[in-house]
Formats: sequence, C-alpha cells, structure tokens
Amino acid sequence: MTEGREQFAWAADDRVLVTGAAGFIGSAVARELCARGAHVVAMVEPGGDTANLDGVDVEVVVADLLDAAAVDEAIDGSRSVFHIAALYRFWAPDPAAFYAVNVTGTKHVLDAARRAGCERVVYTSTVGTLGLTGASTVEPVDETSHAHVDHLFGLYKQSKYVAEHEVLRAAAEGMPVVLVQPTTPVGPRDRGPTPTGKTVLDFLNGRFPGYVDTTLNIVDVEDVAHGHVLAAELGQIGRSYILGGENLLLRDVLATLAEVTGLPAPTRRFPSSLALAAAHVSDLVEGRILGREPSVPLEAARMSTTHMSFDDRRARSELGYTSRPAREALERAARWFVDADRVRPDRAARIRWGS
Repeated sequence: MTEGREQFAWAADDRVLVTGAAGFIGSAVARELCARGAHVVAMVEPGGDTANLDGVDVEVVVADLLDAAAVDEAIDGSRSVFHIAALYRFWAPDPAAFYAVNVTGTKHVLDAARRAGCERVVYTSTVGTLGLTGASTVEPVDETSHAHVDHLFGLYKQSKYVAEHEVLRAAAEGMPVVLVQPTTPVGPRDRGPTPTGKTVLDFLNGRFPGYVDTTLNIVDVEDVAHGHVLAAELGQIGRSYILGGENLLLRDVLATLAEVTGLPAPTRRFPSSLALAAAHVSDLVEGRILGREPSVPLEAARMSTTHMSFDDRRARSELGYTSRPAREALERAARWFVDADRVRPDRAARIRWGS
C-alpha cells in the first residue's frame, strides 16, 4: 500500500450497490464482491436481461438511471457504490441517449451516493478518454496522457469524457470517488456482445476478411473486476487507474485466436483509408437512411487509425493489480461464445482447442 493512503476496509455483509450489475463487467464485479462477503445490491435496468446474475447471491433492484428518485432509493443504505452502467455502443437510434445515460445517469448516481453518505464510490470510465497521439505497441500511454477533444471519436467517448469530468468535480468537492479505466476486456458472459467481444465473435464466425494496422490492449474481464475492488480498497481519492493487460497488434490478436481455436487467421491487411471509406458509406446508408446499426461502425473505423496501447503500471504498483496472459483471456472468451451457441455450427465444428 502506498504510504499515506488509508485502506478502505470491508466489513462482513457491507451493503454495496453495483449499477449495470447484469452487464459484462458489472456481473463480474458483482461476483468478485460476493466472494468478499459483501451484500451486493445489483441494480439492473427495467426489462434488462439478468441471465448473467443467475446463480449469484445478490439482491436485484430494478431502477432506471434516468429516474433520480429510483436511483436514490436503490443506493440508500449502501456503504459503497460501483457505478458501471453505461451505454457502450458504437451507434444508437437516438444519439441523445449517450449523454442521457452516460452523463445524466452518472450525475444521478453521484447525487444519490452523496445523500446516502457512501464511504467509497468507484466509477468505471474508459481509456477512450485518454490521448493516443504518438501511441504505439511499444510506446503505450498512461493516465497522464490528455486527449485532444477532436480525437474523441463518437458519442460514447465524448459522453464518457463529459461524465468523467463530473466525477472529478465531485471528487474535488470531497466525494470519496476513485476512477478505473478498463482497456479492451474479453471473457465469459459478454452477451451483447460489447464492441470488444464482437471482435472475438466475428473472428469465430468467419466475418473478419482482413485487418488494419492498429493495437488493442487485451485484458480478461475477471481481472478487470478484481481491479475494481482493489481500486475501492487501495485507490487514491480522485485518482484514475488503467486496468489493462497486454498490448497486441490486431494482427496478433487474430493470430492468437487462430492458435487457440485452430481456425485460420485472416492474412489480408487493409489500409485504414479503405476502412474509413466503407464506414462512411455504411453510416450514411444503414445508419442515417435505413435507421439501423451500421455493419461497419464509423467510430470503430476511426479508432482503427490509432494504436490503442496503454501502460497500467500505476494500478500494478499502487493497487497490486495483476492480469493473466492475453492468450488465456482470448481463449476463455472464445470458449464462452462457443458454449453459448453464438458461433455458426459449421465454424464451431472446425474448432480444435489448443492447436
């Protein structure tokens, strides 16, 4: 533990509220907290899929993030809060939904946590709010890299950037809040899937004709969940912590998936300009004219022009954070998609694990 930092000590049956608890990261955090003996209150959205909480000993509370009174009632009596719920997509029919959920929803959680006298709030931000200018696989960026606002591609990143500043404002006013910034989590229970998991699923289903020159930081979702709890226990108030794993070129991510599944890896490298052109057409025709999610999201194509590589030494040195190898994380993700019948039968039949 860093000198001068007071550890947040858990007590048996502490009431801990987790927003987005049925989601990919949220359900992993809920499981981690249950293992610590906490009384986990799992806040889920009305009508949401709660399958990720099956068999987990939690108290489920249904509340809409946009309903301030419902959020107040859910958080009341909680000693700590993990605010994980967010609209994490590359596209939505109503663009205003990103700011409504990610900014207004976050303000409702902060206000409710303040009124409830919560002793610790952990906010799940994203490395998408960091600057990537000059980043490469061998030269990653850390929490001190400030984003150029015009490089915050897409409404998800932009809204999370605004929300993060609301959290930092609350910290400056005395709220005991710590921020975590997951990189590219993969693993079990990615039911959406998230844009991250879609990379793995598209490979498994043979929908990856080629790759672009970009870097991803691959981390297992359960390591990210453990990092959340470490941030609550040992994190410095108002400080952010990247929760990451290994920096890999997208080419190497696909090659690793090929190694663990026995499926062939794509060999064609596409220029970023081609990906951007296809995304602009997809955004115009599918997104704007037809009103459906683009098959080639513009935000994803813009991200492919940068190397999303990150240095998580702060979390490792200050929190004792660790992560498993990317190969293991990718295999766990691939096995879950196969077991969940998310892979085409003809492709699943060709898989030879550990080839």
